[in-house]
Amino acid sequence: MTLNIKIKEVAKSVIDIEQKSISNLINYINDDFEKAVIEILHSKGRVIITGIGKSANIAQKIVATLNSTGKPSIFMHAADAIHGDLGIIQKNDLVICISKSGNTPEIKALIPLIKNNGNKIIAIVGNENSFLAKKSNYVLLTKVENEACPNNLAPTSSTTAQLVMGDAIAVCLLELNGFTDKDFAKYHPGGALGKKLYLKVKDIYNYDNPPVVNPDANIKDVIMEISSKRLGAAVVIDKQQNIIGIVTDGDLRRMLEKHDNFKNILAKDIMGKNPKTIDLNAMAVNAFSIMEEYKITQLIVTDNNKFSGLLHLHDILNEGII
Repeated sequence: MTLNIKIKEVAKSVIDIEQKSISNLINYINDDFEKAVIEILHSKGRVIITGIGKSANIAQKIVATLNSTGKPSIFMHAADAIHGDLGIIQKNDLVICISKSGNTPEIKALIPLIKNNGNKIIAIVGNENSFLAKKSNYVLLTKVENEACPNNLAPTSSTTAQLVMGDAIAVCLLELNGFTDKDFAKYHPGGALGKKLYLKVKDIYNYDNPPVVNPDANIKDVIMEISSKRLGAAVVIDKQQNIIGIVTDGDLRRMLEKHDNFKNILAKDIMGKNPKTIDLNAMAVNAFSIMEEYKITQLIVTDNNKFSGLLHLHDILNEGII
């Protein structure tokens, strides 16, 4: 193994070559692209995406993207298709076939079989004069001048171009379907991403015996309430459950700095007035944004503008959405 190459320069060259290949795709967004997207949009079946080699890897990623944005899609390996997997394709399905050359033996064997079944074919192909391009209903050209590989052999720029073309299709469909963040959440319920989109304050806040004191509570009672509930604060409320203020650990520290004798000091004397609140139906991620903006660690949770509980920063962090 030799180390006499300039690694940074090679890496920059790869990025530059692939960037130019992607930029050139704009020239291939034509009427066929628009018609293909409309065909997918109105299709009553699924999208079957096929390819071989590295194009098959790209096909699987595009399948995942389409599924995640609400368009049912299935991957079918081109080689397996001609050895029994062709039954995956049903009557109303559309087929997207991905290939750089468009002339591989597997593709040449597969395309006539698909057409005999009456399914329409969308080609994502790097050669407009290929067998695949000529036999497809719609051609989305992903021609590249060079692979980033120094021997112009290993699929690099070509597969990147295929991937970007697939993303262009997916985003167009997303826009046409009026796909919202709520729709996105339905298909991404797990992990941090899903939680950001569906987890609400009411799912995680402390509503069972939250820390509260009345305005005339003495300091000892305030400290005991904060310590026993372990949320770093106590909400000051009146008999009608109206929120008067909040006493935090910070308020207690500032009181100790200012007063030597705090025997006669009450909760209402040291509480923070006009505390930040959030409705229990708000998104948890929005609660975090408020905490971050105002540099606080607690939010008072309300239900129809009445006190309902307390949300702590740790409640959000424990869910792993930040």
